[in-house]
Amino acid sequence: MKAMILAAGRGERMRPLTDLCPKPLLSVGGKPLIVWHIERLARAGIHEIVINHAHLGHKIEETLGRGAEWGVQIDYSAEDKALETAGGIANALPLLGDAPFLVVNGDVYCELDYGIFCARAVTRMTQGNLAHLALVDNPPHHPQGDFVLDASGRISRDGGSLLTFSGIGAYRPEMFRNIEPGSKARLAPLLFGAIDAGRLTGQHYQGRWEDVGTPERLSALDVELKTKA
Repeated sequence: MKAMILAAGRGERMRPLTDLCPKPLLSVGGKPLIVWHIERLARAGIHEIVINHAHLGHKIEETLGRGAEWGVQIDYSAEDKALETAGGIANALPLLGDAPFLVVNGDVYCELDYGIFCARAVTRMTQGNLAHLALVDNPPHHPQGDFVLDASGRISRDGGSLLTFSGIGAYRPEMFRNIEPGSKARLAPLLFGAIDAGRLTGQHYQGRWEDVGTPERLSALDVELKTKA
């Protein structure tokens, strides 16, 4: 399975840190946030990675190169202006191919085992599902949650306790093929459509996860990871 790391966001809430550095290159625990993902993907046996970028994208390419340092092959999907999540994925489909692929938000920190997650996702998608998401407990900054996960692993929008979408999911390419390449598109409407069709599944991940959305959360994570090292 190939993986895509979403790295095109401007990171407005992280300013002024992101005025000169793209958000995924901000350092936590002694290495750029995006490198934590690349290392975990490589350990899971995922060696073909696509990274989209817009704001200061050249710095991402200069820092990561083609991925030889981590034993992976990185291809880049450049965007003149950030196309939002679904638009960025649709624009990168020629690089991702025809098989299901993993997508990871570049601005989260997560210790999820990508290998186990992808194996479960493939099983679910061979049963006709369009996507499989990792859901987490609601963080303090998002107490309302996003989706309900039932005992069978089916995702719905209501009818139970809500969990938060982690920004990590596996998808069939067909979810994005009606989006014009180069156009902006949000992911939420596609997920809602998959729910309405009964074709969206997920799993509850209860390990370490952090949406690194503010300088304060970045600093706290940095201290935590350095303490663990």
